[in-house]
Amino acid sequence: MDSAEEGLYIDNVELFPVNMGRFDGALQGVMLVTLLLLFPITIQLLVQQDESPLWRTVIVEIESEQEDNGTDARAESLSREDVARIATFNIKVFGETKMGKAEVVAELVEIVHRFDMVVVQEIKDIDSTVPYDFLDAINQYGNETYAMVLSERSGLQEDDSGSQEQYAFYYRESVFVPNESWLHNDSADDSFQREPFIANFGMMNLNNSITENMTFITVHTKPTEAVNETSALHDVVETYLENRTQEHIILLGDFNADCSYASTYELNQLSLRQPQYLWVVPDSADTAYSSSSHCAYDRVVMTGDIDGRFFGRWGVDRDMSGSNVSDHYPVWFDLDRID
Repeated sequence: MDSAEEGLYIDNVELFPVNMGRFDGALQGVMLVTLLLLFPITIQLLVQQDESPLWRTVIVEIESEQEDNGTDARAESLSREDVARIATFNIKVFGETKMGKAEVVAELVEIVHRFDMVVVQEIKDIDSTVPYDFLDAINQYGNETYAMVLSERSGLQEDDSGSQEQYAFYYRESVFVPNESWLHNDSADDSFQREPFIANFGMMNLNNSITENMTFITVHTKPTEAVNETSALHDVVETYLENRTQEHIILLGDFNADCSYASTYELNQLSLRQPQYLWVVPDSADTAYSSSSHCAYDRVVMTGDIDGRFFGRWGVDRDMSGSNVSDHYPVWFDLDRID
């Protein structure tokens, strides 16, 4: 058979048959060029995957009942009353305008009461009255008493002054006891648009005794600097540990660490993905209130399992009426309170 009449074969499989019509030669050329272009890209992706540093993540779904470490059993057996449920929640542009919308505030209050602690980002109120008004609204609902640890306005550097926000920890007094809190000193490196807020709490067991102390570090990163600011969180942890012995650290907040702001490959290069860090919320999660995107912006990262108190149960609370409440869902996890 004349070579001009033969199809293109790879491993005896005919990719381009002989009778492809009048443009068969052109089509064969285009398809061959496409194969040649895609091959090195595929190889590069495989190499990058192999070179990524080791890191850990956990998922909420229980895939097997054969585990022997007790994790699955606790996830099934521990009731809501047995755990401290902690959430991170970016309440989009939480200022006087939103606080003036009664139906929105009522829904936000209801959301807070689902948790024992809610760590809030993006409080925008120059007078700092909104956080206190919101606390009053929270305590007018239900029988549990909540208190608040509020940061000063972040964005202390001159070049960040246009993006100042506050962070707040709203917590049940029957579950958590605050110790100390402060904004991370970012004056030397200016790594953050909004400095992370650090707060130490004691968690009480079911007998109302302090059973565990832990430190929370929350942040709302600048979207276009999400990779760099997420990377700098490792330095915040290292600085913290230079002066303190508390090793139970939980980083949580709106990292903006996904989609157009951060790729999995970029995140895998960070020191924050070394094996000592446990990423509770994986890259596959969707924490944004949007039907047109699937982004894991909001994250929870731990420096271990908090003496075994974190047992793998976490979630994204999608019970929210609309984007007028926020463009982020609350993301939560449970800690075992039983001694």
